[in-house]
Amino acid sequence: MSNPIRFGLIGTGWIGRFHAESLACRVPGASLVAVADPNIQAAQSIGAPRTYADPTELIADPTIDAIVISSPAATHTDLVVATAQAGKHVFCEKPMALTLDDADRAIRAAETAGVALQVGFNRRFASDFATAHEAVTAGDIGTPQLLRSLTRDPGITADVAARVKPWTIFNETLIHDFDTLCWLNPGARVTEVYAQAAALIHPQFADAGFLDTSVVQLRFDNGAFGIAEASFQAVYGYDVRGEIFGSNGVLLAGREPAQAGKLNTELFHDAYVAQFAHFVDSIAAGAAPSVTGHDARVALETALAAAESVRTGAPVALTEAVTA
Repeated sequence: MSNPIRFGLIGTGWIGRFHAESLACRVPGASLVAVADPNIQAAQSIGAPRTYADPTELIADPTIDAIVISSPAATHTDLVVATAQAGKHVFCEKPMALTLDDADRAIRAAETAGVALQVGFNRRFASDFATAHEAVTAGDIGTPQLLRSLTRDPGITADVAARVKPWTIFNETLIHDFDTLCWLNPGARVTEVYAQAAALIHPQFADAGFLDTSVVQLRFDNGAFGIAEASFQAVYGYDVRGEIFGSNGVLLAGREPAQAGKLNTELFHDAYVAQFAHFVDSIAAGAAPSVTGHDARVALETALAAAESVRTGAPVALTEAVTA
């Protein structure tokens, strides 16, 4: 039996802690050997053999083969680049970057170093979404014409809302839906984005740029329309669903609201584990993961266009790269 892939993890927030548990206990062929977080007590509480307060020390650790980045979004690109330049494979939570220039920088670093780069679009590994994708790819419903993807979080308190950075609803929430819509419309490219968004849950923070509710309309170059919607407060629990209506039928993915999970680690437990199993298999095979930095760039381009559409109140054409 081959030796396990030795992982380091950067960032011990709630998703980082779940990833740490998965790598330590749930993913065959993986071993968690080190954790880094500026809060050293949080890092130590994971129980990994080694802990660091400085992520650059973890990246330099010669015993590590691959690194999982689950730190705040603004740190992702620099950590991807540093990890790749250290010759280590990298799994980065979404978003991989917050600008297209940074996305290109991360992609180039991984390609230059010849390391695997996978981004955490976990819905691709959920069994119902994966089954729908396979059916669309096989032509079971003909040509996709109308697509829908939604994300509804269980709730957000006022103290948390006050700390949320502008455009988070696009860059960190709906970016999942943008990736899902593109993935469920294989070979098609988004050509136009029109977004509306508001602070309906915590309107007191609207002047600071906080947005908690949004609907985004996409137009694809194969003629299909897509709708992505998000809310930060679904009182019945975490809710993620998708629908693909085609010329010969319709496909659904996700749970009905009455069956929704309270946390996304409950709703997507198996998908979170499966994405790491895929990453380990890709490394072992010397193959590129199926969710790449290029996929992350496509979703980011749509997220940036959505923000621009809200700023201008008009549709944004993706004939040129969006940079703002």
